[in-house]
Amino acid sequence: DLFWVGILMAVCSFMGLPWYVAATVISIAHIDSLKMETETSAPGEQPQFLGVRGEQRVTGIIVFVLTGISVFLAPILKYIPMPVLYGVFLYMGVASLNGIQFWDRCKLFLMPAKHQPDYVFLRHVPLRRIHLFTLVQIVCLAVLWILKSTVAAIIFPVMILALILVRRLLDFVFSQHDLAWIDNIIPEKEKKKEDDKKKKKK
Repeated sequence: DLFWVGILMAVCSFMGLPWYVAATVISIAHIDSLKMETETSAPGEQPQFLGVRGEQRVTGIIVFVLTGISVFLAPILKYIPMPVLYGVFLYMGVASLNGIQFWDRCKLFLMPAKHQPDYVFLRHVPLRRIHLFTLVQIVCLAVLWILKSTVAAIIFPVMILALILVRRLLDFVFSQHDLAWIDNIIPEKEKKKEDDKKKKKK
């Protein structure tokens, strides 16, 4: 979805058409629905990934076709109470938080050390440094949220670019070793597998 949105944004920019919006929540919910995991696990231990339930594109296509058709169903859809729609989106948003490292690090603020899951970044980075990095991200998110909700929303894209500068400044606060574990594009599970392999070799 993000690949096609990227292409269509470039095409729409050249033609002066409105930009598309990436349906991130829908995409993540679709991917999560195809994921198979163990149903039982020890306290504090994450479920193990078992495989994929026949990955396909049919449901994704149907979702977006129905989204397009909904434009013509406005007279019927207006009878759906807004709290119901907000509830559906809230559920989808909360359900998609699972597995996002930022959210996992936020939960560590409220979790005693003995109940903390075996996150791979906790093996290599002190908890204080993890909390500091998470606080910086929370402050940046809060600033963006406030800007978006005020008349200053017009400079929102500029503030997104300013986050690049914030990230560069973090190089002077955190070591490259710490950043490699708490700010890396490699998925958590992949890093954990590699770390376990290294331990077994030793």
